[in-house]
Amino acid sequence: MAVARAPERRIVIVGGGTAGWLTAAYLARTLRAGAPGGVDITLIESSDIGIIGVGEGTFPTIRSTLAAIGIDEARFLRESSATFKQGIHFVDWAETPAPDASPTQALGAVPGHSHYFHPFNFPHQGNGPELLPYWLLGGAGDAPFAEAVTLQKAVADASRAPKRPVDPPYHAPLNYAYHFDANRFAALLRTVAIELGVRHLVGTVDQVVLDGAGGVARLDTSDHGALTADLYIDCSGFRAEIIGRALNVPFKSCQDVLFNDRALALQVPYDQPDAPIPSYTVATAHEAGWTWDIGLNDRRGTGYVYSSRHSDDTRAEEVLRRYLGPAAQGREARLLKFHSGYRTAQWVGNCVAVGLSGGFFEPLESTGIMLIEVAAHMIAQFFPWGVQGGVQRGAQGEDSARTAASMAATARTYNALMGKRYERIVDFLKLHYCLSRRRDSAYWRDNADPATIPEALRDRLAQWAHRPPSRYDFVADHETFLPASYHYILYGMGFKTDLEPSRALYHRMDEARHEFRGLRAVTPQAVDSLPTHRALVEQVYRHGFQPPPLQKTAAGRR
Repeated sequence: MAVARAPERRIVIVGGGTAGWLTAAYLARTLRAGAPGGVDITLIESSDIGIIGVGEGTFPTIRSTLAAIGIDEARFLRESSATFKQGIHFVDWAETPAPDASPTQALGAVPGHSHYFHPFNFPHQGNGPELLPYWLLGGAGDAPFAEAVTLQKAVADASRAPKRPVDPPYHAPLNYAYHFDANRFAALLRTVAIELGVRHLVGTVDQVVLDGAGGVARLDTSDHGALTADLYIDCSGFRAEIIGRALNVPFKSCQDVLFNDRALALQVPYDQPDAPIPSYTVATAHEAGWTWDIGLNDRRGTGYVYSSRHSDDTRAEEVLRRYLGPAAQGREARLLKFHSGYRTAQWVGNCVAVGLSGGFFEPLESTGIMLIEVAAHMIAQFFPWGVQGGVQRGAQGEDSARTAASMAATARTYNALMGKRYERIVDFLKLHYCLSRRRDSAYWRDNADPATIPEALRDRLAQWAHRPPSRYDFVADHETFLPASYHYILYGMGFKTDLEPSRALYHRMDEARHEFRGLRAVTPQAVDSLPTHRALVEQVYRHGFQPPPLQKTAAGRR
């Protein structure tokens, strides 16, 4: 007797770029595209719409995502012109630069400029106590927090890589992410997704036809006819073709908290072909925003993110070119306009928004690609197997009601989790601005105004003045940034937490000092044991990662 085969489930992704192709590749791998019992995935993109990606930075989660897709790390590095990223080096955020300080691109400490580091490594936790309270109580002397609790700052300052050629792909002694060329990365993802069974269509969606239940019935295209699916994923960028234009989901603006709404991007060469490659983003604060500066193997990706309420485009370009100096001569800057915020619902009916169609924040902490990763992971977990063709599989009665309820419940769960995640990212980004002691421009004065700080963040700061952040301040599934990241920003910016009234509770100061001394002692050895960043990148480009040769045993020598 023949066994009935379950109908094939279908996904249609509208839009390519990093959002579309990363989502397609991840879902193709996890939902077994093209395999019996898997899904059929189609991605349609227009040939006329380019890739916005200018930040070119990622979060450490990208390593597990790429590994899950099955992309070899050396291949990713070569084909994306990628380099390693160990954190973010912040310049001039905490204090106003000295009046006679010149614009700086230098790494490390520069006279007249304040600076701090947000490393990706967690604070050291050996056999001793948690180090933060003892650092606050002076146990590490005057060492900056990131320098006192991890050796990653010293490694990055020395232009060393986070790993060695013999380390396994996606693993290393130090935590890391990447910088890359956004166009080349999207091209790699497209190749891999197609290899995994994704059907690629080039064309334009002419009309989104809705059903009677608040979902999508089909997509009409002049090139490929009607496209139907169980789930439609909107990766159409700021156009938000389905979630915004067709389904009219409101956009929640965050401009009253995060002022920046413009970016000028400019790619420049290195001064010398063999110049050291910084293994972190350099984020330098200016009068109405901040510049990013990242190192690829053959160029620097730079830009200025700023507020149009506090500067005009002409002045912004002057700031960027003054920062870059001669490297910018004869090169044209690209202007991008954006609005910080997110859709009030990311999943509506049988449509999910991923990437810019769902929301956007400035690239200060590389949240853009990380949010694409989170969305792809959650869609894979929540994929609605109980529907077919956008309509409940149960023809009528209880089956239909049950599947409709399941889809609605899935959307509510997804929206609640993503909504909280967006809210918490807003708080974390605002933290970088509201703690600044700069008062040299209206931009920085406005950022410090308590009226522009979300209430939840104000409450946390009031508590953190008397105790450091703890895990109880955070709900794991709502967070992008763990407590350690808050620690690095808070105390890098000079935030004061007064533990003197509770000093008696911290009775392990001798052990903590031992840990601080131990970290200082091993740091030079760690630096010496790692290759320079440029040397590792060039070696991996040529030869990939090379495991150490197997040691011959005594039996093997006989």
